[in-house]
Amino acid sequence: MSEPALLEVTNAVVEFGARRGRFRAVDDVSLTIRRGETLGLIGESGSGKSTLARAILGLTPLTGGRIAFDGEQLHATAGRRSTRAPRRMQVVFQDPFSSLNPTQTVAQILAEPLWAQGVRAPAEVGSRVREMLARVGIDVSAASRYPRQFSGGQRQRIAIARALILEPSLLICDESLSALDLSVQAQIANLLMDLQRRMDLSFLFIAHDLAIVQHMAQRVAVMSTGRIVESGESASVFADPQDAYTRELIAAAPLLDPVRQRARRTAAA
Repeated sequence: MSEPALLEVTNAVVEFGARRGRFRAVDDVSLTIRRGETLGLIGESGSGKSTLARAILGLTPLTGGRIAFDGEQLHATAGRRSTRAPRRMQVVFQDPFSSLNPTQTVAQILAEPLWAQGVRAPAEVGSRVREMLARVGIDVSAASRYPRQFSGGQRQRIAIARALILEPSLLICDESLSALDLSVQAQIANLLMDLQRRMDLSFLFIAHDLAIVQHMAQRVAVMSTGRIVESGESASVFADPQDAYTRELIAAAPLLDPVRQRARRTAAA
């Protein structure tokens, strides 16, 4: 039996602009994410992926449709917003430097979400900060340092630690590996997969890099001009894409294996 849906997006619509010049950034999108799974969301820049993520997080209002989390409707066209679910959904953005407050130490950055949830006891806050740093592979002695004193990969680990310190059920990764070097991308991807197993996490993993999506995601959804044009099991979609846009994306993606890359070029010629 498959796991029940943790997140359900049903016929979601997001529009921007004045009435006569409305632009539909998300157009009748439906998707589900089950407990413990990773759904990869792929598509070109401007396809609506990040707008959809912001709607799920409640940062962008829906024009139509609904979004439910763990069976509870979060926000719909009328703008009703749950007060319980937001802490159970967290996000890791693309640029770890701009997403971390440069005036705060790492300890303060990780403690801030705890303070916002009413966790004030210094001993408890300190313990949870140290535990989370250890989980993401940052030495606890670095807690007194500032974001500028870390590499890009280390900063992204800190951003992941901040997102996970409230122990959410769903982590939205919005191009969270694309600003990193390839070797660091692989390290962070493997870290996320390890954390998923250890913390029973679900991921909405938004990315341009199809190889990373294949590595991480059990299912994939392909987005173009605001719509989901294809979705299914990751292995099936990548092996036998049904939509022309999906085939174009896969054909344009670079392959690390030069033999396979040459074979693809020969087949396309």
